[in-house]
Amino acid sequence: MKTYRFDSFDSLDDLRQRDEPAPRPQRGEVLVRVCAVSLNFRDLAMLRGRYPRACRPGLIPLSDAAGEIVELGEGVQSFKVGDRVMGAFHPRWFGGEMPSTILADSYGAESDGWLTELKAVSQEALVAVPDGISYDEAATLPCAGVTAWTALTGSTPIRAGHSVLVLGSGGVSIFALQLARAVGATVVATTSSADKIQRLKDLGASEVVNYADDPQWGKAVRGLTGGRGVDRVVEVGGPGTIAQSLRAVALGGEIASIGFLSTENPGIDFFQLKGSGASFRNIAVGDRNALIELSRVIAMAGIKPVIDRIFDFVSAREAFAHLESGAHLGKVVIRGPGVL
Repeated sequence: MKTYRFDSFDSLDDLRQRDEPAPRPQRGEVLVRVCAVSLNFRDLAMLRGRYPRACRPGLIPLSDAAGEIVELGEGVQSFKVGDRVMGAFHPRWFGGEMPSTILADSYGAESDGWLTELKAVSQEALVAVPDGISYDEAATLPCAGVTAWTALTGSTPIRAGHSVLVLGSGGVSIFALQLARAVGATVVATTSSADKIQRLKDLGASEVVNYADDPQWGKAVRGLTGGRGVDRVVEVGGPGTIAQSLRAVALGGEIASIGFLSTENPGIDFFQLKGSGASFRNIAVGDRNALIELSRVIAMAGIKPVIDRIFDFVSAREAFAHLESGAHLGKVVIRGPGVL
């Protein structure tokens, strides 16, 4: 079978395609023909040495995929050959508290990921693809889609009448925009690209703030909400954006902390954090049950994941480079070998 591995994390040139023996499913496992995978910022962070923990070289990268079951191992009852499935981001976190294996199970960092032609995986680590979406679209759900869903739910789920701030136009932010609009919330978005403003509005953003033109965009967002601030900030920037997010969030609102896209780290003002009156919730994507819930919402609301560009399997390096350019809006997808 055809597969990719990062021989090291020195450069994108270290992502090399190779031919390897096809795996065979063991008891409780299925063999999946990978039809599509999607990229996330974490995949670039590993390559650029910005991931918050050490990563093993020599692994197959990427955490998100959708495909077709082509073989069943002994004792498999959840699926049959021909079923369309997608992999859960955390393969052994089914619900409740995170399992102790959460780091060792991490695709692309500690265990082989999905940028391959065939993968044997436990039936428990898979979820059926919802009706009405393609393999390309389904491959965008396990990390970005679930992360956005987790950010909008939790102890105080976002509902009609609430307001949400999304930062930028990456996968998590676009999913959060779509999902928040689906439940009747108002969404404010930020971008540094004048070309993306109308596209974000077309997706449902009521207002868009260009943070390149207005470094005090948190104050601008608060002004757009009549001085109240937003109920939820889907905070993907991290250290470089948290100060403005604190200015944008409403008293008693919540900042759902997800990513670390920004490279600056000016530090957090404790008194600003305390004075915001907001809660701070760390998001680690979500469990398998969250992927099941998201699938139902996607199907019922008719949400179509936004894909910026689809690359062929042989063009995997180009897909990484396109994501790193920041020119994308939504998700970047790579199709499996031979998939049209």
